[in-house]
Amino acid sequence: MQYLPLFFDLKGRDVLLVGGGDIALRKARLLSRAGAQLSVVALEILPELHELLEQHQGLAITGPYHAPLLAGKTLVLAATDNEALNERVHHDAIAANVPVNVVDNPALCTFIFPAIVDRSPIVIGISSGGQSPVLARILRSRLESQIPVSFSRLGQLVGRLRDQVKARFGSVNERRVFWEKVLNGQVAERVFAGRDAEAEALLLEQIAAGNTDNHTGEVYLVGAGPGDPELLTFKALRLMQQADVVLYDRLVSDEVLELCRRDADLIYVGKKRDNHAVPQQDINQLLIDHARAGRRVVRLKGGDPFIFGRGGEELEQLKAAGIPFQVVPGITAASACSTYGGIPLTHRNYAQSVKFVTGQLKNRTSDLNFAELVQPNQTIVFYMGLHTLELLVQGLMEQGKPADTLIAIVSQGTSAQQRVLTGQLQTIVAQQAEAQLEAPAIIIVGEVVALQSQLSWFGAAAETE
Repeated sequence: MQYLPLFFDLKGRDVLLVGGGDIALRKARLLSRAGAQLSVVALEILPELHELLEQHQGLAITGPYHAPLLAGKTLVLAATDNEALNERVHHDAIAANVPVNVVDNPALCTFIFPAIVDRSPIVIGISSGGQSPVLARILRSRLESQIPVSFSRLGQLVGRLRDQVKARFGSVNERRVFWEKVLNGQVAERVFAGRDAEAEALLLEQIAAGNTDNHTGEVYLVGAGPGDPELLTFKALRLMQQADVVLYDRLVSDEVLELCRRDADLIYVGKKRDNHAVPQQDINQLLIDHARAGRRVVRLKGGDPFIFGRGGEELEQLKAAGIPFQVVPGITAASACSTYGGIPLTHRNYAQSVKFVTGQLKNRTSDLNFAELVQPNQTIVFYMGLHTLELLVQGLMEQGKPADTLIAIVSQGTSAQQRVLTGQLQTIVAQQAEAQLEAPAIIIVGEVVALQSQLSWFGAAAETE
């Protein structure tokens, strides 16, 4: 190792910062967060740095640097653009046996600052030894996306009850097994869901019982988005990677499914029109049975589970059965497919409102309130309407929607197979008969479709009449 990673306890310790500009300000903020007693010396000091020092009872010294300022200091940092001054600070610090950092000059450093992921009390430092700070920052950004901010609260909860666990379990091995179960179980998930009081009560209960046995697992209703795995939320990805069982729909893409935990049981419960692989009541029962067996269950749904996803129905059954659950929203098809298709759903020149409507009509007859849908300056988005396209178009025109109203079909949106077909109400049925766009697809009706030719950015160019 070029550097040994260490963590300094700087609370109340005297630290000298040479420099008063923007870079010095950034370092001062970091040192102040760590509780350092900061002294700053520079010929000119930024007002923001002055304010920071006042807030944290620091000392501002407006004047030249000189070696006696190092007396009694735990660390010294040089953050100036004066190379000669930086070298002088380095040599003085070495002579005084004080650890020194010269910003952006590893050769003059006896310690360096890593890229930091702060989930205090959990803190992660990433260093490239000064060889590639950008690479360290890239790794930091990846970790930031994987570690919830709520890890901080989880760490604080564990810290508060650590002594109780130590008193309850006599051996190190027993404590390790206990904490592993706690930090991978419902206590942690309660914290991540913002239910800290419940988490603490459950942890106290488990400490008193001397184990973490809990025969009831938990169900996570997760929106998988429209298909592009990069549109998953951080929380969705985290839960997918820790699930014991995953029940997934037909609309969940292979790329998204690939991100689930490798050894999880994957159960297909997808539905096509008139062909339900698993009836809804059986899906509900599967969720209940697996959770009662103590498993963590992800119910993975395309799009968003609360927008034409029947998520509410499944949660009603879980609630009645006493199964704990969480819901993770996903990017719904209307938003994602319209965006990837280059069609804004609202625009102040074309539409000031938008309606989401299911095109899945009962008994193949129209039970939609078309009179409500034909209002001006409004965009209509039909989900699952490809097979009823003719009925939808007919219903809109019968209620007075002009035959030349613009309409678009976005098929397999956000995927490499995405296709966009644009036209008018009076032509779209014939166009689709020829183009044969495939489900899943959304249908967008409204003047915003006029912007598609200008704003299209993803995939192949649109097909038009």
